[in-house]
Amino acid sequence: GGAGAEPPSLGTPSLPPGSLYRFRASGESHLWTPSRLADLRLALRTSDYTLFKRFTSSVDSSRVTLRSLLSFTPPASQPPSTNQSTQPPNHQTTKLPNPPLPLESVEPVEAILPRFLGGAMSMGSLSPEAHETIALALNGLGCMSNSGEGGEDPARYGTAKNSAVKQVASARFGVTAAYLRSARDLQIKLAQGAKPGEGGHLPGHKVDALVGRLRHARPGTSLISPPPHHDIYSIEDLAQLVHDLKCVNPAARVSVKLVSEAGVGTIAAGVAKAHADAVIISGFDGGTGAAPLSSQKHAGAPWEPGLAEAHQTLLLNDLRSRVRLQVDGQLRTGRDIVIAAILGADEFAFGTSMLVSLGCVQCRHCNLNACPVGIATQDPALRAKFAGKPEHLQTYFRFLAQEVREILASLGLPSLAAARGRTDLLLPPENSPFDFTALLSGGAGGSPAKGGAGAPPPSLTPVWSPTLDPLALLPAIFPSGGAGGSPANGGSGAKPLPLRLARPITNSHRSIGASLAGEIASRFGPDGLPDGTLAIDFTGTAGQSFAAFLPRGVTFNLHGAANDYLAKSLSGGIVAVAPPPGATFAPEDNTIAGNVVAYGATTGSVFISGRAGERFGVRNSGATLVAEGVGDHALEYMTGGEALILGPTGINFGAGMTGGEAFVLDLDGDFDLRCNLDSVDLHSILPGTPEEATLLRLLRAHHAATSSPLARRLLSDWPSTLPRFLQVLPASAS
Repeated sequence: GGAGAEPPSLGTPSLPPGSLYRFRASGESHLWTPSRLADLRLALRTSDYTLFKRFTSSVDSSRVTLRSLLSFTPPASQPPSTNQSTQPPNHQTTKLPNPPLPLESVEPVEAILPRFLGGAMSMGSLSPEAHETIALALNGLGCMSNSGEGGEDPARYGTAKNSAVKQVASARFGVTAAYLRSARDLQIKLAQGAKPGEGGHLPGHKVDALVGRLRHARPGTSLISPPPHHDIYSIEDLAQLVHDLKCVNPAARVSVKLVSEAGVGTIAAGVAKAHADAVIISGFDGGTGAAPLSSQKHAGAPWEPGLAEAHQTLLLNDLRSRVRLQVDGQLRTGRDIVIAAILGADEFAFGTSMLVSLGCVQCRHCNLNACPVGIATQDPALRAKFAGKPEHLQTYFRFLAQEVREILASLGLPSLAAARGRTDLLLPPENSPFDFTALLSGGAGGSPAKGGAGAPPPSLTPVWSPTLDPLALLPAIFPSGGAGGSPANGGSGAKPLPLRLARPITNSHRSIGASLAGEIASRFGPDGLPDGTLAIDFTGTAGQSFAAFLPRGVTFNLHGAANDYLAKSLSGGIVAVAPPPGATFAPEDNTIAGNVVAYGATTGSVFISGRAGERFGVRNSGATLVAEGVGDHALEYMTGGEALILGPTGINFGAGMTGGEAFVLDLDGDFDLRCNLDSVDLHSILPGTPEEATLLRLLRAHHAATSSPLARRLLSDWPSTLPRFLQVLPASAS
């Protein structure tokens, strides 16, 4: 240790460079390597199919996925004998390999392309340029792109830039009647593959003015799409949402996104019983253009076992013929697609590979808003660098379809439908540490008539044809059928005349107003009708989802009570609930509306003369909400709008609130113990301030809409009432 002595050696010159998220030459294997990225991009820009095959051969030879460990059964040299069969343990008939087919005997590229879809990537995680380029490319091929959960600019509806798949996630970002009506597929996101336990997360630095407008949120604020336990607690709750969506847009199919995990087959069976048209199985290796890198690892499972389990469980329960199965999660090559089809998939969704086709270099800066090629950023300077073209992505899909044809021909299969369920065409590796028995069992039974091996997928055309409205509202409002609506939507340009109707209602009447909302959005666009155009007075007890998606210009007055999901995704309408005439009870002491009122409301007003249940106003992003008492978790994740609570609240008020304001009548002086002080701040209201003016406006509007006795008493003694109110603001805005 004296002067001039050599420092002690540590044995290793440096720490390992790390390679969990980014490719490192000395690190672990990744499927996206610099050479493969370069090969794919150059192949698509020069339409070089030979170079594309070099890319896919390199990916397919990398033994880092479950599917890469499988091999295809060698083809037969002659047609199989019709009397050769055995009975394996699952009692399925073993099919001998087919002899290869000439390529011209396999279905054409144009028949395969409609099976390809865009994965859910939101406008927000992606730049507007990238998001619109994907829509242009897929619409041009007859495929369907996916809006993701971030909403979509109404200017894109009905154009070549419209996303055919519109996602309905727990955040309800941008979900309005017009948004839903613009879709061919409405996708309910129960979970996502990259982070199934977390939901979505868009950091504040990616929320610019445009993203904030589309998501009805304040720019610069982080936006969370929580796991879907706010309005879906059971398959029955899911079935209600499926019903709502089919009412608002009967022409669209409804799909449900699940993640691969043990037991997903049981959930898929429940989804089929809930009358969804398609089930998506998403794998754990999907990317994310928004959330932190730590969300991408150590969650979920590969899509291969989840897809196989879903397919087999649906077969066992005679449900396979009722739904299409879609797979999602780092699909890259034709081999990936054929193996997914063999395991049960009818459709195939792409995410990262689409972005690579448009120029993504996999630098993993998505969440930092620093994408150097302008794909996963909202920075104007970086967006200007985007060089992707719809033709690049279209070439990728055409090359994929051609490679699928070649593999099908080598397996003796005339179509992707013929590959479905043919697990006899896959061989597990020898001496593998994995047991592939369950993966390749194919399921018991499985005749083509029940959706088994070789059966064509269920039709893309929705077969559910709901009655437009159980209360026959539409004929009364639009007696001439097609009259009215903007000329762009095929109408005459005339607005319906002001009209007031009265109808009885019972709790068997579900989703009243959803069909009306869809028709108005279709005929008159996102802005709905002029204020005061239509008013309907209901008497009785409304079923679930009363006034869901109700648009501007429509008022629903309910004299009675309402079940759950009142005014779900309210889109500009006015809803008032009050006790029936002659009621002798005090409304403010009784619950008159169920749980999850005004969930995901964007605009409009809800006035309730009485108490509401739990999760009142969750994800309110612009509506005015008034109730005389609420349960737990009120105004959770609120991003805009205003609320007035004239009575007791449950616990956890305002958790995750980032926008808007609320006023609470704190009669017992303990509201600070019931609200979430990590998210909100409380303020007193002084006379003569703008806050007092807002409070008075809300209270008077509530009295005018419901004739609330409580509102009348509070207004009559205002000087002593005002000090008992507290203003609630997001902590970030205080």
